[in-house]
Amino acid sequence: MRWIWIDKFVAFESGKSASAIKNVTLAEEHLHDHFPGFPMMPETLMIEAMAQTAGILVGQAMDFKEKVILAKIRKAVFHDFVRPGDTIRLDAQIESITQEAAGTTGRITRGEQPIAEVDLMFSHIDQNLAGKAFPKENFVFTGMFESLVRDVIAGGAAAEAERR
Repeated sequence: MRWIWIDKFVAFESGKSASAIKNVTLAEEHLHDHFPGFPMMPETLMIEAMAQTAGILVGQAMDFKEKVILAKIRKAVFHDFVRPGDTIRLDAQIESITQEAAGTTGRITRGEQPIAEVDLMFSHIDQNLAGKAFPKENFVFTGMFESLVRDVIAGGAAAEAERR
């Protein structure tokens, strides 16, 4: 099973930045156990939501030809917790990108309130230096992930065409 931790992209600038939102609801079973009587979104899942936002940004920058995986959490600082009923925004920017890897910076907010700063490193495993072989098919970017980007990019292109 694959879990998607973002609901939709609200902005996407290829190779530069992406913004996604996540609506946190009591329909998510993990919230019933974390913590009983005071449900909140685990910080690890906020990191995963940022990894999906930033990872899709990095993958799309290379036309999803590389298998992009999270290699390192460079920074994860949390300022507040997130509860059911909250909507969080995940803003990611590419800091650096090469054939082998990419670095991103990220910020999670609820409205104007800072929730977290999450900086990540990704590896392009097809370009790994260890010489390990991976399956040819892109098991990281399935159609499910690509469909999250398709509409926002198409919408951005349509808006750009209207401005001209």
